[in-house]
Amino acid sequence: QVQLVESGGGLVRAGDSLRLSCAASGRTFSRYVVGWFRQAPGKEREFVASLSTFTGEILYEDSVKGRFTISIDNALNTVYLQMNTLKPVDTAVYYCAAGQSITHFNRADEYDYWGQGTQVTVSF
Repeated sequence: QVQLVESGGGLVRAGDSLRLSCAASGRTFSRYVVGWFRQAPGKEREFVASLSTFTGEILYEDSVKGRFTISIDNALNTVYLQMNTLKPVDTAVYYCAAGQSITHFNRADEYDYWGQGTQVTVSF
């Protein structure tokens, strides 16, 4: 089993940066697909970014492409989401997820493990 814990959220101003971390315990991320999703008030959970540890493939939602970067530190068993040039529309609870049988990286229902979430608030 895998336990995921997110951290790094906070309150920032538009244009600022944050780096979210997702630390895993129980197993390594080897041969997993890891992803970041977010959920704003009144909206459904939406895909942000994903990374396949098997193939190295990385995928981003169009709205964050060029601003966000997903990466992994295998030694620390931690996934990161570097978020630059943050905008108020990025405000949401961000969740880290992992799965072994992912065929559609942007589908939340294909992921098996989820963290508790970390709040990101971007002011004007």
